[in-house]
Amino acid sequence: MTVTQRVEAVRPRAVELTKRSIATGIVIGAALTPCNVYSGLKIGWSFNMSIAAGLIGAGFWRAMAAATPARPMGLLENNINQTTASSSASIISGGLVAPIPALTLLTGQSLDYGVLAFWVFAVSILGVVVAGSLRHQMVMEEKLPFPAGLATAETMTQIHASGSESSRRLRVLLTGGIVSAAVKLSLEVTGAVTRWAPTATLKNLTISLDPSLLMIGFGAIIGLRVGVSLLLGCAIAWGVLAPLTLELGWAQAGPADAVWFEELVSWLLWPGVTLIVVSALVSFAISLSRLQGGLHLGRMLQGVLSPRQFLLATAASTALVVTATFALFGIGLLDAVLAVVLSFVLAVVAARVTGETGVTPIGALGKITQLTYGVVTPGDVTSNLMTANVTGGAAGQCADLMHDLKTGAVIGATPQSQLWAQVFGVLVGSLVGTLVYLLLIPDPSSMLLTPEWPAPAVATWKAVAEVLSKGLSEIPQGAGWAMLVASLIGLAMAIAERNMPPNMAAYFPSAPAIGLAFVIPAWNSLSLFLGAALAALLARFMPAWARRNTLALAAGLVAGESLAGVGLAIYAFGT
Repeated sequence: MTVTQRVEAVRPRAVELTKRSIATGIVIGAALTPCNVYSGLKIGWSFNMSIAAGLIGAGFWRAMAAATPARPMGLLENNINQTTASSSASIISGGLVAPIPALTLLTGQSLDYGVLAFWVFAVSILGVVVAGSLRHQMVMEEKLPFPAGLATAETMTQIHASGSESSRRLRVLLTGGIVSAAVKLSLEVTGAVTRWAPTATLKNLTISLDPSLLMIGFGAIIGLRVGVSLLLGCAIAWGVLAPLTLELGWAQAGPADAVWFEELVSWLLWPGVTLIVVSALVSFAISLSRLQGGLHLGRMLQGVLSPRQFLLATAASTALVVTATFALFGIGLLDAVLAVVLSFVLAVVAARVTGETGVTPIGALGKITQLTYGVVTPGDVTSNLMTANVTGGAAGQCADLMHDLKTGAVIGATPQSQLWAQVFGVLVGSLVGTLVYLLLIPDPSSMLLTPEWPAPAVATWKAVAEVLSKGLSEIPQGAGWAMLVASLIGLAMAIAERNMPPNMAAYFPSAPAIGLAFVIPAWNSLSLFLGAALAALLARFMPAWARRNTLALAAGLVAGESLAGVGLAIYAFGT
């Protein structure tokens, strides 16, 4: 039986865009958004919250129906909930964990809460407009898979077909969240946040074990291939290159009993960032050359919006972004308009690549804009970062909505309703995500690129902007040759991966993951690998249990520690 057939068997009466579905999505989105802001600043990655939001929404209203006259939430109504919540949680593509902090580190410019929330909303809403115009071509005509959207449709169908299935998965998620939060709070409150390392030397090099269940949960989500790649990158960066740089005098040692992350990462980030950027851009270019049917923009622009609605929405969102870019950052009007046009095209590209592969190349697309403005406005760090911020925000929200529209197409939802849900989600995410970022990182200059907040995405965007604005003089001694080697390795690995059979590529190391290990402490990579290995063992020896529960448990571990960390930040702010 196909997903669509199972949907027909369990479809409730056609209740969809309701006050309850939007309100539920707003509440769940507000609760899940801090998780992605927190993890984005920790390891530079975020988690698609569609399935978690669907599980929580279905479980909550089933419990309410058992205790009150309220009715359970149906499949289509829950789809509006998950669309709203997932768009809120994906707000970090609007720049909160990459270009915005990088701008503060390089120029000292910071934005107040209201201004920053407005900026994040403006760049994100552009992606919603683009996605609304692409549904017909990509989802209905070409039937691109959009893997995350299909996975959400499959899971949502299962939990609405069986009340016990939904309740059991929700219990697993909540259990993981409670345990993770309890561990985080107990370690912080008792002052026992220590990492174990067998020798002082390993401690200096960040090679130790970290009691973070968030990292274990993320490791279970990312899979064994990425986990092993992180372990490999950790061994190369912190086990080989870090001691070498100290021996050659390219990096300076810190206090004998301290962790030398900041001293070492200032050198390691250059080859690490190079490996990430080169491999991502090459892989992205190969993906573009192989897209089925090409990028026929004229054919794509048929969708949820009528031609008139599309023109009005495009004009309004363009005016919003251009005005914000000019007013907040002093970027010229022509340069701002060029950024919107470029971001529109790259958001279409992001949707197409995401539809075929499931991977949204936000980082690679942002680098394309950074490289473009390195030529258009040479030496202008602000222009370089914030025009790329427009691209990242548009591409991220466009890809998120396209996954949700795929879910909606499978289960028979109304696309216009999902579009409104996405707008509500973007608004909530902008308000909540900005608040969480400012509470967690009140002083980016002293708090970021540290063992507590490695912020690898910030390091990447900052490094590219520095090189494009100031030239190679910004690169530390010895790092130039390391970057050359890293670029050749990234090129070779991307070409090799894209030209080998899929069954072999599944075991081939991930170049971006190896590069990421250069810019986060070794203990993070070790924990991520541990989580991936545990998930792989469960899948091998307990396949039925793992298929049903691993994702929910991992999501709980991520959410629990993230929310506890945010809660501690709020408490510290209040005191």
